[in-house]
Amino acid sequence: MNWDAFFKLHSDLPREGPGLPDDVNWAVRQAGTPTGARILDAGSGPGGDIEALLGAVPNAHVTAVDTHADFIETIVSRHAGDRVDARQSDMLKVVGPFDFIWCAGAIYFTGIAPTLAAWRNALAPGGHVAFTAPCYFSESPSAGAKAFWGEEPGLTLTPSEIEVAVASAGFDTLASRPLSDAAWEAYYAPMEARIAALRPTADAELLAVLDEGEQEISGWRAHREETGYWLSVVKPRA
Repeated sequence: MNWDAFFKLHSDLPREGPGLPDDVNWAVRQAGTPTGARILDAGSGPGGDIEALLGAVPNAHVTAVDTHADFIETIVSRHAGDRVDARQSDMLKVVGPFDFIWCAGAIYFTGIAPTLAAWRNALAPGGHVAFTAPCYFSESPSAGAKAFWGEEPGLTLTPSEIEVAVASAGFDTLASRPLSDAAWEAYYAPMEARIAALRPTADAELLAVLDEGEQEISGWRAHREETGYWLSVVKPRA
C-alpha cells in the first residue's frame, strides 16, 4: 500500500467508515449517557462522528484519539472550541475517566476482547462503550462476502460471536443492531466522487489505490445482505 496515495484519496472525505448520526443517537440512548458526559471518540479518523456526539449529548466534551496525525489536524481545524480536543495517541492507552466511549470501525484492529479489557479502567462508574465491528449476517457467507474483508482469520464475526467476545472481556451487551445501507453509502458516496475527481490526473500508484477503492465499494454493494458492521452497546459486568 502506498500510504501517500491512500491519504490523497482519503484526506478530504468527511468520514473514514460507515455511519450516520442516527447510529450515534441510538447508542447514546441505549447507554443513557448523561448531560455533560465525558466522551472518548476512539480511533476517530477525521472526526466524522464528533458533531453527532456533541448533538446527542448536551454539554458533552469529546476527546478524539487517532494514531494518524493528518486526521488529528483535520479535527482541530474543524472543531476548534472548548468542547473538543484531539490527540495523536494509541486508543488502547487512553486514561479516563470517560462516561461513554465511541469506537466506529476501529476496534477490530486491536480485537474486541483485549480492547474492551484495556478500556475498563478508563470508564467512569456507570460508563458504557459503543462500537462497530465487521460482521457476517449469515452463518454461511459466500466466498464473495469473505473476500470483501480479505484473508485475515477471525476478523469478521457473526453477531453471536461478537457477543461472546464482549462477554469474555467481562462486559455485558445491552443492545445491538446492524448498520443500515444508508450508513455505508454515507461513507462510499463521497469516496466515489473523490475517485472520479482524482482519476483523470492520477499517476500509477494513485490509480492502484483508486482501483482498490472502487473494488471495495462494488464488493460491499454486491454482498451487503451478507455482511456489514454490527453496532453494540456494552457495559462492564459488575
